[in-house]
Amino acid sequence: MTSRYAEVYQGWKTDPEGFWAEAAEAIDWVKPWDKVFDPSSGPYGRWFAGAEMNTCFNAVDRHVAGGRAEQTAIIYDSPVTGVKAKISYAELLERVQATAAALADVGVVKGDRVIVYMPMIPEAVIAMLAVARLGAIHSVVFGGFAPRELSTRIDDAKPKAVITASCGIEGKKVLPYKPLLDEAIDLSTHKPDAVFLTQRPQVTAELKAPRDHDLGALVEKNKGREVPCVPVLATDPLYILYTSGTTGAPKGVVRDNGGHAVALAWSMKNHYGIEPGEVFWA
Repeated sequence: MTSRYAEVYQGWKTDPEGFWAEAAEAIDWVKPWDKVFDPSSGPYGRWFAGAEMNTCFNAVDRHVAGGRAEQTAIIYDSPVTGVKAKISYAELLERVQATAAALADVGVVKGDRVIVYMPMIPEAVIAMLAVARLGAIHSVVFGGFAPRELSTRIDDAKPKAVITASCGIEGKKVLPYKPLLDEAIDLSTHKPDAVFLTQRPQVTAELKAPRDHDLGALVEKNKGREVPCVPVLATDPLYILYTSGTTGAPKGVVRDNGGHAVALAWSMKNHYGIEPGEVFWA
């Protein structure tokens, strides 16, 4: 296969705004941008200034509407537990809306932060998409992080809610997450309003009312509820990802919605030959 690197690089170098404007055609926009790039917006400028969109809509809803409802969206294959599963776009949309409904019921709205403290299971992807659906901002924290490290991120992000699981599995070791999260919240100055927990077969976690909620039960209860995607500015934050903190306090790196979606769609197509909608979130 002949490399197109030189051609692509030259195209970007010659006309960066035109290059990314063409790439942005792969995304569904609620409102088009006023400027592809606004150099006056912030110290580094901002991409797709004035545009509105929703990341969850682009990842899920538009594929269901476009005839891909029964196509596989997520492939889950765990070498640790031996569990294998395929989730279609239709099922993904149903589970994302049900999760978003649970979050909305405790008051999560556009601009709120939600920490996702999860193992590598489908519910983690569903959580991120549900948060984005509401126009809120997710922050993924490595599952199993020690309480003090987690509390530092809770105090910085000030999440309205935390989404977690009863445990993670590392090799043959089962690591209960709930005691770690409870201690982290005790250490934190900021207290989340709600904790949503996926119970895994290996560990059943104790829930503390009224703060804690069984996410699996709520997803079942909320199936069939419609939760519309909330439009956000392309320049609004999608997620916060923290540095390790080895040289000081962890620093939150913020990624916006528009630039992230365009770069992801372009990368999937040009690096992997996958058009948006072809196992987009596998």
